[in-house]
Amino acid sequence: MRHDYETIDLRRAGSRLGIRLNRPEVRNAFDERMIAELTSLFEEVAKDDSLRCVILRGEGAAFCAGADISWMRRAADYGRDDNVADARRLARLFQAFVEVPCPTVAVVQGAALGGGAGLVACADIAVAADDAKLGFTEVRLGIVPAVISPFVLRKVPDCHARRYFATGEVFDGRRASEIGLVSESVPAHQLDARVQQIIAKILTGGPRATRVAKGLVDTIRQTPSDQVFGVTADLIAELRATDEAREGLSAFLEKRHPVWREEE
Repeated sequence: MRHDYETIDLRRAGSRLGIRLNRPEVRNAFDERMIAELTSLFEEVAKDDSLRCVILRGEGAAFCAGADISWMRRAADYGRDDNVADARRLARLFQAFVEVPCPTVAVVQGAALGGGAGLVACADIAVAADDAKLGFTEVRLGIVPAVISPFVLRKVPDCHARRYFATGEVFDGRRASEIGLVSESVPAHQLDARVQQIIAKILTGGPRATRVAKGLVDTIRQTPSDQVFGVTADLIAELRATDEAREGLSAFLEKRHPVWREEE
């Protein structure tokens, strides 16, 4: 895995990969380079079967404040074709994050606005500080959260999305938890400890089972109702026959940790 990125930092510990957005001088706002680097990284991560968890956070006081102003100024002069291409590059970034096969965790402190809130929506698990500031603020600039909307609507019910898309209100981590944008919120001083607890829980599961479990919701939602029981029966039958499942059962019966268990 390459480490010569300009806008992000990587730290690997065993089967965990920490990704840190590293443009604190602009509150980790997106520009063309960060979009390209994150997309490339997520696509590379998707090929690494040894990873069991990816953790995304921001350097400094903010998670990600959305689009970089300089980038937006340049985009203001784009024609339609350039704007479409630019939007598709951003959509590809979010889709690449969603398609990381192992569980992903977003650690949200400070601002997570616009596209930053989109990244939060793409994470499988997001934990926010109670005082974090999140929002879909695009309407304040005369645009809408079009690119991030499919990812936000995977988590946030329509009634809340309609409100916050239209008002551009900024809300705190507690409210983000209430509407489902984040999994939970905690006092800021407890944020890192809570994330570590969640990572530890992820690492207790079988590596293959955890990846399949991540995709199970989408599998069920995309399967016609008259086929769903066949799909689920086939899935559990396949997994029960694996060495991983045999080891998990043996470890349970023998009252020991399975071989895949990673200690903190």
